[in-house]
Amino acid sequence: MGCCGCLELFSHVKRGHGSETRSSNRSFLKRLSHEHLLGYKIDDSESSSSKHRKHGNSIVPFTCYKTSHVVEDESNSRVSTGGRFSNATNNEDLTHKLPVKLTSRAVRSKDFDGRKMVNEYVRVCLIGTGSYGKVVLYRSQLDGKLYAMKILRKSRLRKVRVAPSQTALTDVMREVDIMKHLHHPHIVNLIEVIDDPESDHFYMVLEYVEGGGIFEGAGPPGGIGEGRARLYFRDAVEGLLYLHKKNVVHGDIKPENLLVTTEERIKIGDFSISQIFQDRNDVIQRSPGTPVFTAPECCKGSPYHGKTADIWALGVTLYCMLFGCYPFIGETLQDMYDKIVHDSLYIPDKSNPHLVDVLEGLLCKEPGMRLSLEGVIRHPWVMGTTGHDA
Repeated sequence: MGCCGCLELFSHVKRGHGSETRSSNRSFLKRLSHEHLLGYKIDDSESSSSKHRKHGNSIVPFTCYKTSHVVEDESNSRVSTGGRFSNATNNEDLTHKLPVKLTSRAVRSKDFDGRKMVNEYVRVCLIGTGSYGKVVLYRSQLDGKLYAMKILRKSRLRKVRVAPSQTALTDVMREVDIMKHLHHPHIVNLIEVIDDPESDHFYMVLEYVEGGGIFEGAGPPGGIGEGRARLYFRDAVEGLLYLHKKNVVHGDIKPENLLVTTEERIKIGDFSISQIFQDRNDVIQRSPGTPVFTAPECCKGSPYHGKTADIWALGVTLYCMLFGCYPFIGETLQDMYDKIVHDSLYIPDKSNPHLVDVLEGLLCKEPGMRLSLEGVIRHPWVMGTTGHDA
């Protein structure tokens, strides 16, 4: 669905601690290996087919479903730029130079046509719902633009414990604090925060990315093609490199959080579990984001470096874009973690050798030997000087 990449917040309780999380892990992960990559459920009767297994690894394909867009836009597809990265990683204010607006009063009303309003924003349609709130598409009466508004209930957030001394509201406030300092072409921008002390509602007005996740509308199961994957991957690398230079660890890089604009550019969304560090010490003790994108070092329950874990997740994302399946999957959380830690990486025969080199570098099980983002930028395959659709 076209959005801001923020719906993951609403299932965030599964990443927390305590008996509620532990008791739900088994059923959640039992489903995970029987669902498509983007979370669209399939019939359980079709999930155990032997045709999904190759070379000892569980290969789970996915089908992508195109959702209807609110506004039609016939923008031309982006073409290769000859492998050159833009200057986006060195320029922090290319897309959103104004500071995030902080508003302390929320006025809920209706316009002349009876449509609901929050301040100057007119409701268009519901994008998605979750246990903590919802995401709604609004149009601003000031500039006529569409925005994705995340609407949360503070009372519910305060009741959800995600760590011994933290609630879900703590996570939301940290997300806001991080996004206030992020201004980049490949990052979903936070436009305004509406926090009325007299209201239980908390509003985050975000840039609306109409195209949705990178697999929406992709058609039959399978990858999106090496050429298109390269283009999307470049943008994701630029965005992630910018985050890491700002000492921000995203924590949940995956295809669903890479949103495609109508100009075929990628924006990274969903900072609900991101963390920011005061220095280069990016050691994290909290459990990571989506299990199937978890790095081997995170599977062991020990502290890990967030940036190298992000790079692993980026590698899994590239693998999904290319082959239309996860590199490692299991029937339970422990089974999947065991495969991530111990199983060899399967790459289909006749794959471009330079592409294989990138994948093996990103998905190196030893974090200290993993390919750096600076190394990714200089790699011939990423630069588009070799391989299919170069």
